[in-house]
Amino acid sequence: QLVESGGGLVQAGGSLRLSCVASADILCISDMGWYRQAPGKERELVASITSRGRTNYADSVKGRLTISRGDDRNAMYLQMNNLKPEDTAVYYCNSKSGCTVEAYRSDWGKGTLVTVSS
Repeated sequence: QLVESGGGLVQAGGSLRLSCVASADILCISDMGWYRQAPGKERELVASITSRGRTNYADSVKGRLTISRGDDRNAMYLQMNNLKPEDTAVYYCNSKSGCTVEAYRSDWGKGTLVTVSS
């Protein structure tokens, strides 16, 4: 399983750091990503990172959010700076893993709520 933490209430312009930790049963993690879903909207990709550290960001968060992974590759972080009210959403962690093609799996966390007040 994936467990997110670090969400909360912050004023516009503030910062938060989200964390995602994968349980030991998730092996050979390759790509990881943060997604978010705002009320009444579809879930969207915020940022992703490969096992080699290549990153990708949604245009709306470039320059404000930074994704990273822990040294053991089983943890992922999202540093969120200069937050805006439109960043308000439930943030979900996703991992893609599998030591073989047959063992490929995609896991989701339960989400952590980020609320940005104006």
